[in-house]
Amino acid sequence: MGIKNWILPLTVFGMGSLGVLALSDKGLEVMRWAVQRLSEAPVRFVEWNEAAQHELDRLQKALNEMATTLEA
Repeated sequence: MGIKNWILPLTVFGMGSLGVLALSDKGLEVMRWAVQRLSEAPVRFVEWNEAAQHELDRLQKALNEMATTLEA
């Protein structure tokens, strides 16, 4: 039995699970939490990107200093 035979049942099961999740109080709380975290994701990515760029700049400066020392 190939994967193609399982696509529809898995899709129906997944959609049904989301429907049950959306109907329960705990499910609604979890969905609100997930949406809030997704809305914060771009800010967190920018913070991580700035920290990574700062670290790369620091490493580049150290490498340049080492190269200058080796040339002398």
